[in-house]
Amino acid sequence: MDITRKDLLKSMACFTLAGGFLARVSETMAEAQEKTGVPVRAARIRDIEVLPYSIKTKVIVKTAFGAGAPASEGFFVRVRTEDGVVGHGEGSPFTPITAETQQSAVVMAKALGETLRGRDPFTVAHIVSDMDAFAPDNPSSKAALEMAVWDICGKLAGQPVCCLLGRFRDTFETDKTIFLEPPETMAQAALEVVRDGFKVIKVKVGQGADVDTARLRAIREAVGPNVRIRIDANQGWTPAEAVKCLRQIDKYQVEFAEQPIVRWDWAGMKFVRDNAPMPIMADESVNVEHDAIEGVRRDAIDMINIKLMKAGGILHSVRIAHVAEAANLRCMVGCMEETRVGLTAAAHLVCSQKSILYADLDAALFLAEEPVLGGMNVKDGMVVMPHSPGLGLDLDPAYLSRLRAA
Repeated sequence: MDITRKDLLKSMACFTLAGGFLARVSETMAEAQEKTGVPVRAARIRDIEVLPYSIKTKVIVKTAFGAGAPASEGFFVRVRTEDGVVGHGEGSPFTPITAETQQSAVVMAKALGETLRGRDPFTVAHIVSDMDAFAPDNPSSKAALEMAVWDICGKLAGQPVCCLLGRFRDTFETDKTIFLEPPETMAQAALEVVRDGFKVIKVKVGQGADVDTARLRAIREAVGPNVRIRIDANQGWTPAEAVKCLRQIDKYQVEFAEQPIVRWDWAGMKFVRDNAPMPIMADESVNVEHDAIEGVRRDAIDMINIKLMKAGGILHSVRIAHVAEAANLRCMVGCMEETRVGLTAAAHLVCSQKSILYADLDAALFLAEEPVLGGMNVKDGMVVMPHSPGLGLDLDPAYLSRLRAA
């Protein structure tokens, strides 16, 4: 469909919600102090610390992109205000999507960190704008720093981040991913996921219609009819192959299909959407809000997978969710290989947006170490949110001292 002027104006009105809210935060705090007589803390950013990490994974992540590394290579940031409030953030670069390596993302995070020094954290919308101007790309570097600023804002305001964004829900369900292996191996892995209490599984596909159909057949036979299954091809199919495979696997009750073809082929995405028996979700095709508008304009997608690491942070992710809501599309929030720092920030996003109905926040379940205290947790497939101010987490002091020593 062609987006009308009315539709576009509605979308742009949605964009102003987050920006307008943030522009009024400092004013609202001042009003609250005047009415109640209770001092409201405010401070400027003083120090920024960037700490690269390497955490071994329990499994080798295999997708249509190929086999991943045996470790998650990301970085933490700690942003400290003049009065000692510390905000935590995390970057998880993934080269095929974010065009960053750990090394390049760390260098850019340090450079961007200098633009934060002396700033009021409650001007986060202005900070995001300045980071975008300084570095139009480098999304995981920007996401990490913005995440830490939101953490500070929540701590200063005495509220969880989801409440600053406008809380819509208190908990939600996440899936757990089954990576590429032979059909029988994936079926066994799916059965173990269900035994762990998950009621939704995400199945990696994208290696060919016949082998992918065999995978879905084996998994559905293993887990039975009551487990929800969604699939992700990671751009692995051609448009014709995607339609063939999706029609073949439709009888196995697939909830939706994520990124069936290459990210730049909008005409191909529309062809798949027009001919597939299930909803089509864009992941790599939509990084930021103008990509979402393009997908709507081309009538090529039913759903959007939002990720903080490819959007460049929370604020851009909120804007994508607003575009989706204005266009009556549904969203999921996914992840790269984050620890529970990045996943908790993503969980606050899910809790704040009506259009985000699905979640794929399972990355920490595949990590061999746990460096985070507090934060979100997963119990029987349901995300349990922290209730303390900010993100609601901290880095384990012992782990933090190891990073600093390294």
